[in-house]
Amino acid sequence: MAETERAAANANAESDAASGFADPDAAANADAARIAELEAENADVKDRLLRLAADMENLRRRTEREIKDARTYAVTSFAREMLSVADNLRRAIEAVPAEAKEHGDDGLNALIDGIEVTERGLLGTLEKHGVRKLDPEGQRFDPHFHQAMFEVPNPEVPNNTVVQVVQAGYAIGDRVLRPAMVGVAKGGPKQGQPKPDETAEAGTAEGAA
Repeated sequence: MAETERAAANANAESDAASGFADPDAAANADAARIAELEAENADVKDRLLRLAADMENLRRRTEREIKDARTYAVTSFAREMLSVADNLRRAIEAVPAEAKEHGDDGLNALIDGIEVTERGLLGTLEKHGVRKLDPEGQRFDPHFHQAMFEVPNPEVPNNTVVQVVQAGYAIGDRVLRPAMVGVAKGGPKQGQPKPDETAEAGTAEGAA
């Protein structure tokens, strides 16, 4: 009987030795360590997948933006070349004196009308492709779209207001093809502030009240 128990004990010992652990606590600790390792690996894989998904989303957005820009600005070079044609049409129209337009013969008037129709057609075609004309008279000076050629002293007009357009500008999308060449008011109140006479009138009204 004793020999049988010793044989069973030896078999159990050999089994534990074969599994690499001599006691149950060590085996439990090893299992816990293995589980923790697998959980860490799972978390790492999940983090990598999330980063990959974020990268793919950024790539998708960047690609969409690049495609949109390519469509919007594909005609930029061509449009810039066509600006000289638009300028020449406008010069031809303005070169005819007003008196000649009023008292000119039918042939001259027909020619002027034809040039004006051609100009409108050209500008309409450019506009269909995203090119817009900049005619900022009366607007606040914007250095991104306007080029100041001179200053006009005028205390009646808010400072930095465009009071004269020497040459119209053009833009495509949010980019400038050619800035508008303008004259800018100087000496008036700042944008958003009342004129001096308005301030005086307001003070007089308050005093009367």
